[in-house]
Amino acid sequence: MARSFRFPSRRAFTLGLLAAASAVLLPWQAAHAESAKTLRIGYQKFNSVNILKGSGALEKALETRGVKVSWHEFAAGPQLLEALSTGAIDLGHAADAPSVFAQAAGKPVVYLAAEQPYPKGIGILVHNEGGIQNIADLKGKRVATGRGWNAQYLLALALQEAGLSYTDITAAYVNNAADAIAALQSGSVQAVTLWDPFLAAAEKKLPVRNLRDGQGLTNNRTFYLSTAEFTDHNGDLVKTFFQQLAHVSDWANKNPQQVADLLAPQLGIAPDVLLLATQRRNYAAEAITPEIVAEQQKLADTFLGLGLIPNPLRVDEAVYPQSLLP
Repeated sequence: MARSFRFPSRRAFTLGLLAAASAVLLPWQAAHAESAKTLRIGYQKFNSVNILKGSGALEKALETRGVKVSWHEFAAGPQLLEALSTGAIDLGHAADAPSVFAQAAGKPVVYLAAEQPYPKGIGILVHNEGGIQNIADLKGKRVATGRGWNAQYLLALALQEAGLSYTDITAAYVNNAADAIAALQSGSVQAVTLWDPFLAAAEKKLPVRNLRDGQGLTNNRTFYLSTAEFTDHNGDLVKTFFQQLAHVSDWANKNPQQVADLLAPQLGIAPDVLLLATQRRNYAAEAITPEIVAEQQKLADTFLGLGLIPNPLRVDEAVYPQSLLP
């Protein structure tokens, strides 16, 4: 799939009169980048990347090439993609909606791969005793969600399915899952949108009901993203990342309890919560296909129609033109 753009490096803006000389040096620097760098990976709680981090496999695979790995945790996808776009990290993962919002904001991020569908990993929760029985009952209610969340997309689709519009509810925007849950517990909102493992934690620990998950509405995919500039110059590093990710993903699908036990101390989340979340997902990255692009395009068009992104966009323009998966 052709990429219709290329983002210039910051170096090109800062070297001034030395640009001609640096143009000679850059190919040498790119060729030797892997022997003198640290691969900076952004992640969120509970994902294949968390398992890879806990395994230490990527560090071992890159050690002989003189490449170190640093891990950077983010509360949600929008914050991770902001860091990626500013060069604070090299590679990371985010859900479908934050990825579209990043492209809509003009951030220089590209799709490298997608996870398998995970529709049960998002939901719209209400208190058991709140008197709300279905999505239609949300009319006129306050719902905690985040701008650009995958669960915000679920909310928009669920409202449409129930014959309502997004304007029929009052969106109470928060920055992270903890704030969303706190709003529901305080009674300042009547419903909340969440994703795993926070969704699983609320279902396990709180007196709540899930009005609607993503089944039949959205595949709720996680995407792996970088920038074109980094990927162009570090394709071998990205390939090694996906090779090791494939190994741990295969192990994770076969050992859900061990995944929960591995991640519990790392994330500070109870093993029974992580087991619930793990059992309803499939760990495996796949190449970006036209069908996946179409899913993302529908998401982008939906948010455009709601006035949540300013201008039309073409998702295919943000897909890296080469698959780096094993």
